[in-house]
Amino acid sequence: MVSVPRLVIAAPASGSGKTTVTAGLMAAFAERGLDVSPHKVGPDYIDPGYHALAISSAGSSAGSPCASGAGRSRTGVARPGRNLDAYLCGPDRIAPLFLHGAAGCDLALVEGVMGLFDGAAGQGELASTAHVAKLLRAPVVLVVDASSQSRSVAALVHGFASWDPEVRVAGVILNKVASDRHEAMLREALEGCGVPVFGALRRTRAVRAPSRHLGLVPVAERHAEAVGSAAALAARVREGCDLDGLLALARSAPPLSGRAWDPEEEIHRAMAAVPGAGGRGDRAARPVVAVAGGAAFTFSYAEHAELLTAAGARVVPFDPLRDERLPEGTAGLVIGGGFPEVYAPELSANEPLRTAVAGLAASGAPIAAECAGLLYLAHSLDGEPMCGVLAAKARMSERLTLGYREAVAVSDTSLAAAGTRVRGHEFHRTTIVPGAGPEPAWGLVHPERRTEGFAQGDVHASYLHVHWASVPGAAARFVDRCASPAG
Repeated sequence: MVSVPRLVIAAPASGSGKTTVTAGLMAAFAERGLDVSPHKVGPDYIDPGYHALAISSAGSSAGSPCASGAGRSRTGVARPGRNLDAYLCGPDRIAPLFLHGAAGCDLALVEGVMGLFDGAAGQGELASTAHVAKLLRAPVVLVVDASSQSRSVAALVHGFASWDPEVRVAGVILNKVASDRHEAMLREALEGCGVPVFGALRRTRAVRAPSRHLGLVPVAERHAEAVGSAAALAARVREGCDLDGLLALARSAPPLSGRAWDPEEEIHRAMAAVPGAGGRGDRAARPVVAVAGGAAFTFSYAEHAELLTAAGARVVPFDPLRDERLPEGTAGLVIGGGFPEVYAPELSANEPLRTAVAGLAASGAPIAAECAGLLYLAHSLDGEPMCGVLAAKARMSERLTLGYREAVAVSDTSLAAAGTRVRGHEFHRTTIVPGAGPEPAWGLVHPERRTEGFAQGDVHASYLHVHWASVPGAAARFVDRCASPAG
């Protein structure tokens, strides 16, 4: 049994202010000297970056988040923002992943996704904030947008608190409150509701993060401004919230049973159980796996680098916007998601790196590319030349492609043996033509059936984002290919 003080910060609906309130709480508690562990329900990559910045800028003088998106707490422990997605990783992994990320912390804060009870489409509570809160046995604090209501707030809070008796809605933070009088009306309405009010925050535009076609602009693109916003958020929360009461509520969470997720153990099991994982290369060689980062490639789950390291790789980040060469000794390349469409001219202008990536692919080295990585490997993006590894052209689209997917590997690639089943998600406003190569990477089986992506040599390129904690064999297989490439 492990005791971790923890809260889930939820809301009745998207747009209520979960991210700003959560980041403000993280910064305010970090300013108090607490070691805060940041978490996010769902697959979103952007919010965890703001979480890591909040604890880093407030709780440490160590400087800006590192390339992996991690901030450093007052104890010097790297605390990347971590995702808890019961669809991608399975319900049984949620508590272990949480315990892994929160190990040794004073307080863990978990930001929810969408509305409290909104989960994977057509699958009940699966992957909802409520589902994760139950798996973590965590008290829930509801952030309510009070801008257009007064007495009705009591009916709203009562409904959410009583909907599922297994979900402990233990407090409310009122957001976007207009005035002292408005706050008094809201508090009076909630007096008989049985759910205490832990704070009231006034309306303000001063600390809003800018948005664009896929949501908030990532921290890596606006770091200096975001640091100032984190400080302003911390001040708002200090003034408007009962931090002592919230900390006491977090400490009331019961102990969690089970063991923390361990990347070393996961890799050991994967090598023993997954066909093609283990046995191909010299694991003592520690092959260099270059991982794209910087402003154009900000989407990555912290566990991916941990699994690659556990599998024997030496993970080296690089920035395709700045670096003209791949890291010395690169044996494999991982290019995750992000916003290459925003930086297409700059990426194209870095011709030496594009040539190096194309040469690496031609040599037979393993390359794993997701979404933004797929676009970067294409012939062109919005007319700008890219790496030319794939005979495909990409462009921006008006249509948002978003949702969970179930897929099966069609071809043997550096990430998966043919027949491997995975769960992933798509999140983009781009299209690529053709949408699949002669040998596709995946066959999507739910909610629609189609082939997708490219399996070309030892290149795996796809729009599908997969959380490797659910398929640790992917990391083991990839590093094995790096240690002993097929080409």
